[in-house]
Amino acid sequence: MLLPSKKDLKTAMEVFAIFQWALSALLIVITVLLINLYLVVFTPYWPVTVLILTWLAFDWKTPERGGRRFACVRKWCLWKHYCNYFPIKLLKTHDISPSHNYILACHPHGLMSHACFGNFATDNKNFTKMFPGITPYILTLGAFFWVPFLREYIMSTGACSVSQSSMDFLLTQKGTGNMLIVVVGGLAECRYSLPGSSTLVLKNRCGFVRMALRHGVALIPAYVFGETDLYNQHIFTPGGLVNRFQKWFQRVVHIYPCAFYGRGFTKNSWGLLPHAQTLTTVVGEPLALPKIENPSKDIVAKYHALYIDALRKLFDQHKTKFGISETQELVVV
Repeated sequence: MLLPSKKDLKTAMEVFAIFQWALSALLIVITVLLINLYLVVFTPYWPVTVLILTWLAFDWKTPERGGRRFACVRKWCLWKHYCNYFPIKLLKTHDISPSHNYILACHPHGLMSHACFGNFATDNKNFTKMFPGITPYILTLGAFFWVPFLREYIMSTGACSVSQSSMDFLLTQKGTGNMLIVVVGGLAECRYSLPGSSTLVLKNRCGFVRMALRHGVALIPAYVFGETDLYNQHIFTPGGLVNRFQKWFQRVVHIYPCAFYGRGFTKNSWGLLPHAQTLTTVVGEPLALPKIENPSKDIVAKYHALYIDALRKLFDQHKTKFGISETQELVVV
């Protein structure tokens, strides 16, 4: 009997780790909807659904009140396989004091923000050793917390809502040593997630700067080298029917629908797995901001420009180390 080698088992675990996280939201949503529909329509156990909805209503504000992280989930060995698939790396350029709070802006979003999740939502990349005394909170769309069980799974990794009230709570009610991680470009940046791309949706994204000014916390720029190389994307003819639909959908839903593909289970095959591309997140120097409770547009614009300058400097200092030419620039749209 031919048994799989250790290398085959390692690869299988890495692939499973990627798939379970990428598809967990979809699978949990479908499962919750189907089971509760079955309970209500075909069985006398509809009170179970009522109890679930009652708990959801009672617990509704938790994602905006620090969430509910579980250290045991963040330390799952499954996340080690997830990080080793690419692999994912974290590079610190400056020490960060736990006596302050921070907002870390991570770029680019890519299609699924694999590096951001691996570095900040798990404890398998030595974040706690690299940044002692710092507690990371990944901030994501509030819609992810609308579905029972899915919200529990996401919160267990330390994720919270990206709403203003959530950020206010974390920066005022949780003491010091908190790092709020925001992927500023969001899903709108997916359209620019092409191999070799260094285009960011940032020009009109000023909310994180305004929040930092209101609380007087430092902004930390972070850039993920390799994130846009994980998937290929089919670009439809500009002005064509599909392209017009993509732009319309983005205007209405604020999500850019992409026709993307990665690798399959074998080399040189197509599939939904991301390419095994090394992802290195370079965390820059904190940019200190003054505390201004009601900053004007001009003040926000001033510090927004300073932040972009700091991000460009970080990108330029490290780009040649990760296969980007000296002449390629960071494009902000």
